[in-house]
Amino acid sequence: MSIAKRVLAALAVVGIAGWGELAARACTSFTLEGNDGGHLYGRTMEFGQPLNSKAVLIQRGTAIQGNGPDGKPGGGLPWTSRYAVVGMNALGLKDVVPDGMNEKGLAGGLLYFAGYAKFQNVPPGQARRSINSAQLLTYVLTNFATVAEVKQGLPKILVNGATVPAFGGPLPIHMTVHDRAGRSLSVEYIDGELTMLDNPTGVYTNDPPFPYHLAAAGNYANLSAMPPAEMVVNGLKLPPASTGGGLHGLPGDFLATSRFIRALTLSRFAPRNLTTEKQVGTAFRILGQFDLPPGSILLPPGGAFGGSGSKITYEITEWTVVADQKNLVYYVQTYDNPGLRSLNFDRLPLDGGQIKVMSLDQPTEVTALQP
Repeated sequence: MSIAKRVLAALAVVGIAGWGELAARACTSFTLEGNDGGHLYGRTMEFGQPLNSKAVLIQRGTAIQGNGPDGKPGGGLPWTSRYAVVGMNALGLKDVVPDGMNEKGLAGGLLYFAGYAKFQNVPPGQARRSINSAQLLTYVLTNFATVAEVKQGLPKILVNGATVPAFGGPLPIHMTVHDRAGRSLSVEYIDGELTMLDNPTGVYTNDPPFPYHLAAAGNYANLSAMPPAEMVVNGLKLPPASTGGGLHGLPGDFLATSRFIRALTLSRFAPRNLTTEKQVGTAFRILGQFDLPPGSILLPPGGAFGGSGSKITYEITEWTVVADQKNLVYYVQTYDNPGLRSLNFDRLPLDGGQIKVMSLDQPTEVTALQP
C-alpha cells in the first residue's frame, strides 16, 4: 500500500481526535511564479496564544544545539549553520524559526498539525542524533539548499516530540518546504514515521494529513475564474447575475480543508504576466483572504483550542510573510502594523556565527493627504 493510501486509511482511526484542534491554529501557505522564472512563497501565522515573534538572522557558522528527547537544550544533535537564514522566531526562542528562507532561496514553514503529529522514538544512545520538532525548519534551512537535499538529509536524523517549555508541551507540527527551482515538499511525522511527499500544488494548511487535502481537491474541479456559460431554459436566457460566478461554491470558512481549497484556487488563477518582484503584491493580496477578523474564531477558556485563564479569547493573524526566492528578499507584515518590513540578503551581515534578533514594533506610518 502506498504512503498516501496508508495515511488516508489512518484518518478513519484518528480523524475524530484530529479534527478537534482544526480551527485553533489556522495557518495557510501557497506559492506563486513570476514570468521571469522566479518563485515566491507566502504564508499567514495564526495561533491560540501570543507568539511574540521577532525577525531573526541566523548567520553562517552559528553553532546550534539540538534539544534531546528529554527536552533539554544541548541534549540532542549539535550542528553549525552552513547557510545564513532569515525568518521569524516565536515565544522568545531565538533558534526556533517557524518560518524563514535561507541564502540559497530555500523557504518554508512549520504549520500546526495537532491530533496527527507523532514524532520518532529515540533509541537509547541515539539522543545526539535527534532534534526537537520545534527545531525542524531551523535545521533544514541552515543545512540544505534544495528540496532534493532535504529528501536526502532528513532521514539521517531523528525528530523527537519532547516538551517545549515555552509552549507548555510538545509542538505538533508538519512542514512545507519550497526551493528556488519551484519544487515543493510536504514533511509529516505520523505514527513515529517520517513521510515526505512532493507537493506540485505548493499549497499547505493544517490538519488532516496532506494526502487528504489532495484527495478532496478534485471535488472543486468546477471552480474557475472565468464566468460560467449563459444558461438557456426553453429559450429563456439566464445570464450570470454578476461577475465571479465561476467561483460559486468556493469555501469561505476558516477550516483548514476550506482554506486549502481557497489557497489552491486563488493561487492557480493568479496573474502569470508579472515579475517575481511584482508577484509579491499579488501574494499579499491573496494572503489577505485568510486574515482572521478579530472575534471570528473564539477560543474557550482553558480548552484544547489554546485558550487560557478564565476568559474567552480569540485567534488573530499575528503575522504574514512572503519570501521572494529569486531576489532573496523576505517581507513581513504584522497584525499591529500592515506596513511591509523586509530582510534583504544582499544588505545583511551573513557571516559571524551569531543569531541576530530584530524587533517588529515599528510604528504604523499614516500619510496625511492635503489638497
